[in-house]
Amino acid sequence: MVFINCIMQVHGLKDRTQDLRKSLNDSLEGDIRDFLINEAELHTYDDLTKVNPVTPSTVLKCLQARYSAKVFYTHAGCTLVALNPFQPIPHLYSLDVMREYHTAPQPQEFKPHIFIVAEEAYRNVQGQVEPINQSLVVSGESGAGKTWTSRCLMKYYATVATSSQKCQDTVEKIERRVLDSNPVMEAFGNACTLRNSNSSRFGKYIQLQLNGSQLLVGASVQTYLLEKTRVAFQAPTERNFHIFYQMMKGATEKQRLEWMLPSEQDFAWLPHAEKTLEEDCLRETVEAMINLGIDERKRTQILAGLLQLGNVYFSPASEEAQPCDLDGHSKGLICFSADLLQVPLDELQSCLTVRTLLAGKQSVLKPCSQSECGVRRDCLAKVIYAQLFDWLVTFINNSMCADSSMWCNFIGLLDVYGFECFLLNNLEQLCINYANEKLQQHFVAHYLKAQQEEYVTEGLQWSFIRYQDNQGCLDLIEGSPSSIFSLLNEECRLNRVSDAKQFRVRLQKELSDNTSISWDKLSKEPHFTVAHYAGNVSYQIEGMMEKNKDPVPPEIISVLQKSQDSLLHSLFADGDRESEGSRGHSKVVTVVSKFKNSLESLMKILHSTTPHYTRCIKPNPDCRPLTFKKEEVIAQLEACGIVETINISALYMFCAVFLSFCVPPRQAWMDALAEAELDDAEDFMENEASSVLPKLDPLLKERGSVQLSSIQEPVLVRGWPIGLAMASAPSVTVSLTATGFQRIMSMMACLKSPFRHGGYKVKTNQFDQGVASIRAQPRGSIKMHLQRSPLLYADMHPVHKTDVVTGFNQILLERT
Repeated sequence: MVFINCIMQVHGLKDRTQDLRKSLNDSLEGDIRDFLINEAELHTYDDLTKVNPVTPSTVLKCLQARYSAKVFYTHAGCTLVALNPFQPIPHLYSLDVMREYHTAPQPQEFKPHIFIVAEEAYRNVQGQVEPINQSLVVSGESGAGKTWTSRCLMKYYATVATSSQKCQDTVEKIERRVLDSNPVMEAFGNACTLRNSNSSRFGKYIQLQLNGSQLLVGASVQTYLLEKTRVAFQAPTERNFHIFYQMMKGATEKQRLEWMLPSEQDFAWLPHAEKTLEEDCLRETVEAMINLGIDERKRTQILAGLLQLGNVYFSPASEEAQPCDLDGHSKGLICFSADLLQVPLDELQSCLTVRTLLAGKQSVLKPCSQSECGVRRDCLAKVIYAQLFDWLVTFINNSMCADSSMWCNFIGLLDVYGFECFLLNNLEQLCINYANEKLQQHFVAHYLKAQQEEYVTEGLQWSFIRYQDNQGCLDLIEGSPSSIFSLLNEECRLNRVSDAKQFRVRLQKELSDNTSISWDKLSKEPHFTVAHYAGNVSYQIEGMMEKNKDPVPPEIISVLQKSQDSLLHSLFADGDRESEGSRGHSKVVTVVSKFKNSLESLMKILHSTTPHYTRCIKPNPDCRPLTFKKEEVIAQLEACGIVETINISALYMFCAVFLSFCVPPRQAWMDALAEAELDDAEDFMENEASSVLPKLDPLLKERGSVQLSSIQEPVLVRGWPIGLAMASAPSVTVSLTATGFQRIMSMMACLKSPFRHGGYKVKTNQFDQGVASIRAQPRGSIKMHLQRSPLLYADMHPVHKTDVVTGFNQILLERT
């Protein structure tokens, strides 16, 4: 009987829970309907934190309404959402618009724009608040508009950070070189892919160097993982790098003769050459190269040699144990290639068809198979192109990078490849998506996790919002002791013939406990599927180990070292280190190892700077102008955690505004803390008079950090009372340090106004002299280590036009 009663109670509890859940769902659906019913006003929501309720459907509807109204930027709390219009909008990025945002007292009152993000970063450098250096992270999937956004940011800084008349010639020279670096790197590093006509096939972090007057004095570029395989292999419907098509379509008759590129000739490595793109303009690239001091004629001559090489094919040898023959027209084409690369013809042909093996102290020549000859031809093209690209980046850096004594701060622009998922995905896509996972984790750490944890330390009652943590996926790819990367590297070190099926078995054995990896048992091709934050991607194992080894036969390096072209010769002068170990047992530096190390260096830079995130969204998969596909957009919003970001930012804004107007009873302890701090300060001053250092109370150590006069050990004080103290001490020298996003924003709220037009300054609210309490008047300097503050979305920059300052800063600021 008791058992039956228990069962009935459980069922009753379940019924009540279900009724409550249904009631809540009905209430939420009703709120959504009420919000969406006024469709005519949805495009007016310039900040998605104002949306109520915040759900994927309400956010999606607002973005769709704004996109239809040709409004492409929207704030999402601490992030800017940028929708790609897929058509030129020149008036949106004019010089007048740049100057308008730059000179505005409060740019954030203007319409959302990428220039607001740029200006906020620039003013942070002007404010010299730690960390002073800034990073603008532009993220999104391929085709979302990252490259265009980065281009706009470079143009903005090249315009607003060079407005001084001092050394105007030098400033204009640097500005021109910074802007000219962009078309050159895009020509050599971008290509038309399935999802984007101008897809970056490499990552870059551009460091804009500023002097003490915040003037642009130089720049440098760090690049990551050029997709060099594209030179010799293009997936269906995709193209090679832009520079090859620019040469074919923009060359004069004289240049065609020099480059041996007759207009009627077809090239195997130039698919879809009939397709005309805006990026096919050679003139802009040539002008930029000339302005940078690059001899474009010789560089394009090398590229022409690669195109001819792509038309060289091999046929099986007529006799056993003999090298493969060249088929048909290939004999004439390899002559063209040798002439353009200025290498010995016989040695070029030999390095493609014969390999050298070491047997003890003797060398043995062994003919390559037909397929091996093709692999060597492709390897030759890839290694030349990769070295040429690196040389270009180095040359550009040397032409515009300032001496370290000339600059003190920087603003970094990060433009990396977007998340990719194609029909066939291999090592390139794995590395690209790994980089996006790291950036997603950086975003989560800085904006979602940090904000929520800060609310708890502030004493706010808080229910944690669930967000997607991708640590499991990162552990799968890069973790220790076993991960995809570690197993790939181990396979390469074994120095044996790669076996895709065997590697798949090893992955299943070592990594089956990780829920982020899976396998399709019905697939015939060896593969593995990774559950990324942006969706599942299936990776083809075949060829992955070879790409990771990235071997260069020593015979190829030897031929290139004999080139009569001065540049080509210099690129491979020390090439032995790049080639396969002659003894076969030298340490292998794999592609994933190099990429992982360079990415870790990048993340260290990002963590040491103040980040600003822009999320680029691709509104439709076909790149059609002003076309909004809901399913395409919602998938991207969910993948990058935009809805969670809005939820947290909206609640934080509510808390900040609420606390600025009233102090509820769940908050009375704040009053007690403030009073205790002032009383403690009085005790410090009395003890100082007797020249006896007081013993610090453990309770004070838990509160924050303030150092008065000769007190050697910092004493803890909460951020809120520190704000009040700062507002009440106009004549006191204050030394401030801070780390972390929230703390910086808090300090900016207190200290930003003196950097503006002089209309405001920090001043006492109660007295003309002294601090809030006459009993706690300090002597000498005060050193404050700001720890926590609710100031994030309060009025950080008071309205210049009115006489009233509202919000929490009403306590901090007075009109002068």
